[in-house]
Amino acid sequence: MTLSDPHLWWYISRASALLAWALLTLSVVWGILLSTRLLRRVDNPSWLQDIHRFVSGLGIIMVLLHMVTLMLDGWLHLSFAQVLLPWGSSYRPLPVALGVIAFYLLIAVQGSSMIMHRLPRKFWKAVHYASYATVVLVSFHAGLAGTDVGSPGYRILAYTLIGLTAAATVVRIAVSNRARAATKAEVWVPPRDRSPRVSPPEIDARRMIVTSTGFVAENVLHLRLAPLDRRDLPVWYPGAHITLNLPSGLERQYSLCGDPGDRGHYDIAVLLTENSAGGSLLIHESVVQGSKLTVSSPLNHFELEPARDYLFIAGGIGITPIKAMIESLPAARSWRLIYVGRSRRTMAFAKELEKRYPARVLIHASDEHHARLAFDQLKVSDTTEVYCCGPESLLASVSEAVPVGRLHVERFVPVTREAGIPNHEFRVRFSRNKRELTVGAEENMLDVLEAGGMPVLGSCRKGVCGTCEVRVLDGTPEHLDSVLSDQEKDQLGVMYPCVSRARSAELVLDL
Repeated sequence: MTLSDPHLWWYISRASALLAWALLTLSVVWGILLSTRLLRRVDNPSWLQDIHRFVSGLGIIMVLLHMVTLMLDGWLHLSFAQVLLPWGSSYRPLPVALGVIAFYLLIAVQGSSMIMHRLPRKFWKAVHYASYATVVLVSFHAGLAGTDVGSPGYRILAYTLIGLTAAATVVRIAVSNRARAATKAEVWVPPRDRSPRVSPPEIDARRMIVTSTGFVAENVLHLRLAPLDRRDLPVWYPGAHITLNLPSGLERQYSLCGDPGDRGHYDIAVLLTENSAGGSLLIHESVVQGSKLTVSSPLNHFELEPARDYLFIAGGIGITPIKAMIESLPAARSWRLIYVGRSRRTMAFAKELEKRYPARVLIHASDEHHARLAFDQLKVSDTTEVYCCGPESLLASVSEAVPVGRLHVERFVPVTREAGIPNHEFRVRFSRNKRELTVGAEENMLDVLEAGGMPVLGSCRKGVCGTCEVRVLDGTPEHLDSVLSDQEKDQLGVMYPCVSRARSAELVLDL
């Protein structure tokens, strides 16, 4: 058989069509497994998402190959219009049209996934749900337009794929109904030290009870929080943090250090800081087993990204997000941890981590070593991603040794940043309601947004936690926060108005 043989293109066309159908179905099923966390213990979420994207992309390639080989088939003599337009073919026009429509829906789903961070969450989800319609349309297209639908192999494949799609759809509906019921049972409680305003729909909070407490190191208190309604907590990924609304009205952020696969409770560790501003002191003195607190849903600006190797560097209480990352990785993943602190007795989880991973964990306590670790001599391979959390002195040392593109940091205190231009008055417009507010040269942007009733939630008000994130549609922000790098914020099109301002005379926000 040669390339000029028309039968060759028929075989390739049919094979690519069946592969595309199988890959699209697998992509939908895989997405369901991701959303329900059934694959939690196989690998970390970032790798699972990458596989999901790969399968979806491969499905599109197979669809394109199917369409190209149809045009190359000497028996069909199809033109571009007949292949790309829904009603362009005279051969079984309805089934062919369903296939063409499914192709464009698939392009929309894949394209929106590539720019999901720049799209409103609800819009992206609505487009993503079109993948279900795509699989249904492909099924009808394959069943009505195929030329070998009567063969036993074809029937077995068809029944298997349709059955998997139906099962995935049932699971997704069940999960959605359960989540919707949980949302109706929860009420967002505004902080006491804030004037009443519209609560943002993206921010969720719930009443939780402290089910257990205990010290995991000197002055480090471990708290386990469970929902009062006993419903599953929102999905979270390693690196996420929650906000506690304390009885005094204070709000404090703490990294989650438990198992992301266990949605029955949150685990946090609270360090009693010197010269406490009231948050950690109140927790250590007043929060006991049975205490009830209002807790926000997790936010994450320190998410674990896919890599071949990981180097984790933690300083003091900075071990909390790092611990969750380590425990989310599969046993075969290559990683190591450098954990520094004043003394082992003050280093939370040090004994536990060293016992479980003796070959991967290096504990460096200052009272045991006279010399400091030489981070300037740190050697990092091209395949290693470095995650560092701790005091600013540690972050600065690591930043000098690790290339910016492979370093991920989380700060507990903001970096002091000076504005590049003098403060000036600027306007803020909103894309959804056409309103406009003015921020004076001496006014705080978040304060103005809150006073104007805009759905923005502030928490740390220092540019660290990322709770007040807003999307910028037009204008140039003056980034003064410490959440992400300025380049990352500009790529994502976001800013944090609790400390940041505008360089331009006007900003347009997606509010």
